[in-house]
Amino acid sequence: MATVAFHTLGCKVNHYETEAIWQLFKTGGYDRVEFENTSDVYVINTCTVTNTGDKKSRQVIRRAIRKNPNAVIAVTGCYAQTSPAEIMAIPGVDIVVGTQDRVKLLDYIEQFKVEREPINAVGNIMKNRVYEELDVPAFTDRTRASLKIQEGCNNFCTFCIIPWARGLMRSRDPKEVVHQAEQLVEAGYKELVLTGIHTGGYGDDLKDYNLAMLLRDLEKVDGLKRIRISSIEASQITDEIIEVLTNSKKVVRHLHIPIQSGSDTVLKRMRRKYTMDFFGDRIEKLKIALPGLAVTSDVIVGFPGETEEEFMETYNFIEKYKFSELHVFPYSKRTGTPAARMGDQVDEDIKNERVHRLITLSDQLAKEYASRFEGEVLEVIPETKLENGLYEGYSDNYMKVVFQASEEMVGEIVKVKITKSGYPFSEGQFVTVVKDFPLQQASNI
Repeated sequence: MATVAFHTLGCKVNHYETEAIWQLFKTGGYDRVEFENTSDVYVINTCTVTNTGDKKSRQVIRRAIRKNPNAVIAVTGCYAQTSPAEIMAIPGVDIVVGTQDRVKLLDYIEQFKVEREPINAVGNIMKNRVYEELDVPAFTDRTRASLKIQEGCNNFCTFCIIPWARGLMRSRDPKEVVHQAEQLVEAGYKELVLTGIHTGGYGDDLKDYNLAMLLRDLEKVDGLKRIRISSIEASQITDEIIEVLTNSKKVVRHLHIPIQSGSDTVLKRMRRKYTMDFFGDRIEKLKIALPGLAVTSDVIVGFPGETEEEFMETYNFIEKYKFSELHVFPYSKRTGTPAARMGDQVDEDIKNERVHRLITLSDQLAKEYASRFEGEVLEVIPETKLENGLYEGYSDNYMKVVFQASEEMVGEIVKVKITKSGYPFSEGQFVTVVKDFPLQQASNI
């Protein structure tokens, strides 16, 4: 039986798509092996969000070629979409497919075996207006499932290459989303993470249908316990979304809202579509809608022209609104974006020093947030086994909790009392497994 090995770089969407591509191979009669093993086919799913992403992608491609020079080497993903010629120039690469037409990958492999000519199947992504259906009925990881609901982005922030790698906003057919949610629940998943390139933009290109309506439809999926939105822009948090969150029994009290900067002047240079007043207003409303809400965020530090005053605006905003955790990135030039050509690039030492200040703040805020739940009982899905019978998993509000559990609890929702709060994890004590009650009862337990 032919074998296939995968290596995925980059974001959650790439990981989702690798699983979808694996389903195609599985149906085609392939066996999956580890990337470090010798395989007949290697599929490298690349990332291009930074120049480093490109470089890492090239390194992984070369590693596969060295592993088995006779293997079919297929490269897909964002770097494949933006720079197919660069990848085709690597001796040993056989097939390049971008971020569309992945369903044809097996056909391309058969074609290559016959013709022995490298295939560049990358087309113009900007012309694509249709969401590519890639179904994933189950994941290799049995505890959390992603559900991809949209593709592409129309924002063109000045630091970002992604619209060129993923194309413009395309929403998945709501019926397909609900159908896949049902499949995943059937496969035993209790939590679904809604994901996409610009997840909160879902529905912008649909007639009379939007994200709020999708959330209402997913709420009705029997057996689904938790809905997590992987990321949503402040500008997409409408009053209707807030109303849905207020009434939802399934959307968890954790939202990842990328801020990128807390300074209006920097946001303007980034071409972001909100002001800090608006962002603050949304957070205040969300915290009323979802009491105990954890808000995590991404921040870019040292964007071209960022002054100490602008950095402090970001710092003070984050401190004031008590984010529960930050992903902090020093600004890095992405070739091909307007920001890479801006003057006033910030000195690396200043960038690093600001990054450290924000990470210190993030750690402090994360501890503060966790401490609010010491002595409380949270619902956790155990995921990973550690040693001495300890397992770790995430609570609905995205706290990592470590506690004594057993193998059969993995993937189930269990109640855990937080005995010692902390960061990066809190310690807890197992209380009970949450059984499947009708929702009306569950809310009173």
